[in-house]
Amino acid sequence: MTKQIIECVPNFSEGRDMGIIKQITDRIEAVDGVKLLDVDPGQATNRTVVTFVGAPGPVMEAAFQAVNLASEIIDMSKQRGEHPRFGACDVCPLVPVSGISMEEVVEYARRLAGRIGEEIGLPVYCYENAAFTELRRNLANVRSGEYEGLKDKLADPAWKPDFGPANFVPRTGALAVGARDFLVAYNINLNTTSTRRANAIAFDVRERGRVKREGNPITGKIVKDGEGKPVMIPGSLKAVKAIGWYIEEYAVAQISMNLTNISQTPVHIAFDEVCRSAESRGIRVTGSELVGLVPLDAMLEAGRYFLKKQKRSAGVSDSELIKIAVKSMGLDELGPFHSKEKIIEYRLKEGSGLQLVDLSLQKFMEETASESIAPGGGSVSAYMGSMGAALVSMVANLSSHKRGWDERWEEFSDYAEQVKCIQEELLELVDEDTRAFNGIMEAFGLPKNTEGEKNARQEAILQATLHAIRVPFRVMNTAFRGFEFAETMVRDGNPNSISDAGVGSLALHACIEGAWLNVKINATEVKGNSEVQKILKDGAELLSRSGSRRDKIGEMVNSAFSQ
Repeated sequence: MTKQIIECVPNFSEGRDMGIIKQITDRIEAVDGVKLLDVDPGQATNRTVVTFVGAPGPVMEAAFQAVNLASEIIDMSKQRGEHPRFGACDVCPLVPVSGISMEEVVEYARRLAGRIGEEIGLPVYCYENAAFTELRRNLANVRSGEYEGLKDKLADPAWKPDFGPANFVPRTGALAVGARDFLVAYNINLNTTSTRRANAIAFDVRERGRVKREGNPITGKIVKDGEGKPVMIPGSLKAVKAIGWYIEEYAVAQISMNLTNISQTPVHIAFDEVCRSAESRGIRVTGSELVGLVPLDAMLEAGRYFLKKQKRSAGVSDSELIKIAVKSMGLDELGPFHSKEKIIEYRLKEGSGLQLVDLSLQKFMEETASESIAPGGGSVSAYMGSMGAALVSMVANLSSHKRGWDERWEEFSDYAEQVKCIQEELLELVDEDTRAFNGIMEAFGLPKNTEGEKNARQEAILQATLHAIRVPFRVMNTAFRGFEFAETMVRDGNPNSISDAGVGSLALHACIEGAWLNVKINATEVKGNSEVQKILKDGAELLSRSGSRRDKIGEMVNSAFSQ
């Protein structure tokens, strides 16, 4: 199950006094679970753009704390700068990164806006996807009149804030909170030095396109509409802004792009479309570069896209998918592409401590064998399951590439991708099982001096124990899904790898039986709980079914050997 990660990009109306900015970023970093990615101050604009990411809860808290502090230490009555603005924290957009929908992010944005309006007392407008009306979707409309016109704007009933009072406070101004799509800054390199030709390609692909002209598309008279505005010929890509320019540092022309909605136009689609346009003009794309950070899913999707173009299985590891994406789009042409620095989820993991799944196989074994209580049987069971699923995935990948089975590559690629999801979920549960055990230990360590403390401690122990039961039960259910694919690989997969699929089913059953033992030992003291009773009933049935599936697959494997 993918963790929910959102990005927050607040803009503060201060870009010259780094002491003020440091206070704000320190407040952000003080919230556990938040990773500060970038601080970009501007002298002329007198504005600083801050970027941080994390799970929704911590990000919401960090955003609130940052807005609250900015309202105390930035005085808008004295602020001057070139960039449009109307508040100390001028805009605060939330952006979905992974594991979360835009609809969910909209709800978080509105919740944040409501809290800011109520607890800090700022006038707050919701914009872009979080807007309540179409007029307020566009930030330019929301911020029209800027700080200097804010007093009159707040007095206009049509511009009553979505949250907070309609009062003009000279020191703080107002704030716009939004939910928008992730923006990727992406440059594509060409084997030309011509800015004009680069611009022609940019106009081919960008959503706005190019100006329509009569006769000659370059020198002809501009066609205008009834209002006297130029008529545009749309480009081929939605949610894309692009321009051609010459980069003296590299002595090449580039297509500089902003991909404003990568669900509409992913990075790899933009790359391929520019390749097509460039080739039609006698120009070649030599590589590309990502400016700033990119979500992991964008890189994985690109890797799958290019593998499928080759009619190869896409059910390979994340690291392999990223490697294929980097090489296919030439992301390392101008310099090394470091995944840990360029991919948001990997940056977020920095400083979060080493997890069990990050250890080498030997280190994992040694840690398990040590005197520490965890990792224990639950983590080892989940790891056995992930290895079993990995074997099944391996057979699917080998079958996809088998000589003479070329027409079946997509069938086995789909199998491999589905099994990969199982092995990844089981890998996550390796560490989750240890965290669940640690949660029980922490609950038992709570104070119990007063009656209130005793009750709180008892409730904490109950909830931690229930979680420690749910985790191995989830391991059982997740691993069981692998049998379907193991059986399919034994029956229909590469016959040279049938024993691997058989070993995979044995590992899946061992995982399920081991996880079942952990369910039972954790349930010892809470068997009277109705949820636990159901888990014990369902778990026993699942274990029986697992044994039957293991035996069936084993018979199929041994039958194949005897033929």
